[in-house]
Amino acid sequence: MREEQIASRREVTNRAIVDAVRALSPATVLDVGCGEGWLLRALAADGIRGFGIDGVPALVERAAALGGGEFSTMTYAEFGAGGWRQPVDLAVFNFSLLGEGECEAALAAVAKVLTAQGRCLIQTLHPAFCGYGEDYQSGWREGSWAGFDLAFTDPHPWYYRTLSDWFALFLRVGLRLGGVREPARSAGSRPASIIFELERAWTNG
Repeated sequence: MREEQIASRREVTNRAIVDAVRALSPATVLDVGCGEGWLLRALAADGIRGFGIDGVPALVERAAALGGGEFSTMTYAEFGAGGWRQPVDLAVFNFSLLGEGECEAALAAVAKVLTAQGRCLIQTLHPAFCGYGEDYQSGWREGSWAGFDLAFTDPHPWYYRTLSDWFALFLRVGLRLGGVREPARSAGSRPASIIFELERAWTNG
């Protein structure tokens, strides 16, 4: 990410998630699966207080060294079990929801840490444009390091969801769909990703 080796991120999706965050004008942002923290650094100039968590200590250490937010090590399991306790205006998952059960637990936890008017943004591969042909059903898929250098091997598998399964997941964890963005390189071209904007489905408690 720091070296911008993925063309789609460099050309489309990085800007798309930054724009989506800015459109909501949050005072505080939690980047779940923050990696080296590039998103919070991009938002720091807007005066947004950023928190980043990731399960890989080396990435968190690098993020803290580069600055732009407050970073801590926390796995998805820990987050899903209620490990994060500070309310935030916005939680962001930027290409960081890769699992099945842990994804659901993490989103259920998000519904509990958002402020009353808080939102959640999820950017992921667009289910309709992943190149799987007729195999349009939720399930595990092989990962890919396409666009990375040869130092990256053994890509991590990820859990693919159809649109209807994404929507069903949101309902199960107490989140309501407020909007959808489909970032693309140009008007009318294939979306490079999809961004879900979510809010709590309940207002008290």
